[in-house]
Amino acid sequence: MSAADTLKARLAREIALTGPMTVADYVTRCLHDPRDGYYASHPSLGEGGDFITAPLVSQMFGELIGLWAVETWNRLGAPERFRLVEVGPGDGTLMSDALKAITGAARLAPGFLEACDLILIEPSAPLRDLQAKALAGADLSPRWARDLGRIDTDAPVILIANEVLDCLPARQFVRTEGGWAERRIGVDERGELIFGLTAITGGFAKPDFDVPPGGVVEISEQQAIFGRELGLLMKAATGAALLIDYGRARPEAGDTLQALYRHRKVDPLADPGAADLTQWADFPLVMEAAVRTGADVTGCLAQGDFLRRLGIEARAQALKAGRPSAAAVIDRQVHRLTADDQMGTLFKAAAIFAPRTLVVPGWEV
Repeated sequence: MSAADTLKARLAREIALTGPMTVADYVTRCLHDPRDGYYASHPSLGEGGDFITAPLVSQMFGELIGLWAVETWNRLGAPERFRLVEVGPGDGTLMSDALKAITGAARLAPGFLEACDLILIEPSAPLRDLQAKALAGADLSPRWARDLGRIDTDAPVILIANEVLDCLPARQFVRTEGGWAERRIGVDERGELIFGLTAITGGFAKPDFDVPPGGVVEISEQQAIFGRELGLLMKAATGAALLIDYGRARPEAGDTLQALYRHRKVDPLADPGAADLTQWADFPLVMEAAVRTGADVTGCLAQGDFLRRLGIEARAQALKAGRPSAAAVIDRQVHRLTADDQMGTLFKAAAIFAPRTLVVPGWEV
């Protein structure tokens, strides 16, 4: 590929013609450009890739999510037909581990597998291939859909979305000495991409919390839309949607845009499409959008608290009893998933559900 044909060069030409690009639009192009976007060019997951997610830390994460789905199904009255949906399944590890746990718990939930229609929401062809390989030997055969709009509502839905919100970008607004401005991406005299401030043209309401001069407020229309879609789906079908992500549990300022390449933070403007770009999940925004549809929501739990409520410590003890030589590794995995200085506090869990009488597992108290 010539230098003039790279995603960076194409974005620079577009910006030169049409003006500075919002942060949200830039992130979307970097992730989803059909030819050179991150998800179109075989994203790398795991220790040898660009980033690692909770399912890749330990099998216990996916196993507990699988048992969460079983208990949710039971609390919905063990319907004879339901849909188990995962949004953004990555390489399929979470669902693979979940199904193994579900199969192992079959005596506790007879009829679950027979009633289940497994659907994976994944637009990326390379990732669909990885998911198919991961689930090749599973007791359930998945089918794929591109978006939530393809999910029928004639049966209850149990939905899992792990680290999905952080892929739905936000615009950035900066409080300056002279008022508010929007941060956008422009092009300098050398043709390099740069951040700059422009006048706000819409889509911004002054926040009702304090923001110091120079502070950044992120607003994600895509996250709000996702929350609304989940709320409408739960209201129409009944069920529960579990969201796990790193992000904020209350409205607050902060520039959370980051680019990860081989587990290192890099300049998000340096090589568009080469690194994974993310921004924090805005749980208050997502939950408010869901509530406006008439669905109910839980509060946010720290991931560590949520996994402990699901029984991660007991599961770790069982694994160590079966593999004493792996005890130290298992302890490190639990620490990584639950400790305050690891993933335990930054990552949050919350659920959107219907009917109102449903007690979502993990939120009994």
